[in-house]
Amino acid sequence: MRIAMISPLEMRVPPVAYGGTELIVSLLTEELVRRGHAVTLFASGDSVTSAKLVSVCPHFLRGSGRDVDILTMLNVVSCLEQADKFDIIHNHTCFEGLATAGLTKTPMLTTLHGGLKGDWLELFSYYKGWYNTISRSAKSLLPEKERFAGVIYNSIDVDSYPFNDSSRDATLLFLSRISYEKGPHLAIEVAKKLHRKLIIAGNVHTVDEKYFRTMIMPRIDGDQIQYVGEADYHRKRELLTQAYCLLAPITWQEPFGLYFIEAMACGTPVVVFNRGSAPEVVSHSETGFVVESLDEMADAVDQVHKIDRRRCREYVEERFDMPRMVDDYLKAYELVLSKECITGGIETLVSTGGQLRNTIELPTIAKASEDIARTRN
Repeated sequence: MRIAMISPLEMRVPPVAYGGTELIVSLLTEELVRRGHAVTLFASGDSVTSAKLVSVCPHFLRGSGRDVDILTMLNVVSCLEQADKFDIIHNHTCFEGLATAGLTKTPMLTTLHGGLKGDWLELFSYYKGWYNTISRSAKSLLPEKERFAGVIYNSIDVDSYPFNDSSRDATLLFLSRISYEKGPHLAIEVAKKLHRKLIIAGNVHTVDEKYFRTMIMPRIDGDQIQYVGEADYHRKRELLTQAYCLLAPITWQEPFGLYFIEAMACGTPVVVFNRGSAPEVVSHSETGFVVESLDEMADAVDQVHKIDRRRCREYVEERFDMPRMVDDYLKAYELVLSKECITGGIETLVSTGGQLRNTIELPTIAKASEDIARTRN
C-alpha cells in the first residue's frame, strides 16, 4: 500500500522529548515500512525514519520562533500536491488537514489526537475525509458524523521501556506537559497532604508560562517538591522506573494519556482523576486507581502497595503494544479504501492507477469492516 503520513512540525519524528503525536507517527510509520508498505513521511527535516522523508523545514519548530501554523499548512499542501502518488493519506494534523481534505480525490484518514470545541467543531462538520478517535471518550464528545473509521487506541513499543519490580521509595511523579489541564498544581496538593516527595517533569508551552510562573514555581522548594524540566527519552524511563506511582490529576477530558501506559509498562501504577479516557486506559484497582477527588487521590496513593507491578506491565503488553495499533490502522485503511471504491466506482480505481486491486482483496475488506464494527462497540 502507498501511504502518505502527515505529522505536525512542532517536534521531530520521533520526538526528542515531549511529543505524543510524533511518537505515535514514528511507531506507526516504522512498522508499516517493516511490513512492506511504501510510506512517505511529511515531517520536519531532522526526523529519523526508514520511510521516504519530505519536509518544508529543516528542523522541528518548537522554540524556533517560526510560524508553526503557516509551515504546518505548507507541510500538508506539499502532500496534497502529490496526492495521486498515494492510495491513502493519513493525517495527524488538526486544522490544516481538516480544512484541505476536500481538495484531493485521494482518501484521507485523520486521527484526532486532541479534543475539538467551539469553531473547531464547525470545521469538523465541513471535513470531507474519514476520521478516527483514540478513545471512546473522545468519540463521545464529538457530534455524529459519517466516515468514522473507529476507535484506535494509542500504543508504545513496550520493549523499549524497562520494567522494575523491585521495591521503591515513596517518591511521587508528575510527568506531563506543565499546564492547568494536566493538573501539576493538584499533584503538589496531594504530595503536601501526604508529606511525600514529588518530582515534576515536563515541558512548558508558551501559552502556559503564566500558569507555570504563578501556580507552580512558587511551590517548588527543591526538596519535597522538585521540578527537573522536560524529560528526554532516557530520563523519562529513569523517572518512571524509580517512582512509587504516577499522579495524573487531570482537569480536562484527556483524549488518551500516553504517559499512563508508559508508566504502567515500567511497572508504575497510575493514580488518575476520572476524566476523559482515564477509565478506558487505567484498570481501577488492577493497574492503578481512577478517583474523583483530591482526598480520594491521596487515599489511593496509600493503597498503591496493593498493586502488582508485574500485572501493570502485562496489562500494557496485552492492550497497548505497538503491533496491535498498526494492525488496527491497517484495518482502518482497508475499510476506508473499500468504501471509497464502492462509492467512487471506476473513478477511484483510475485515480489510483488500479493499485487498489493489488492492495486489498475482497475477503480482507469484509473482515476489515467486521473488525472496525467491533472496534466501534
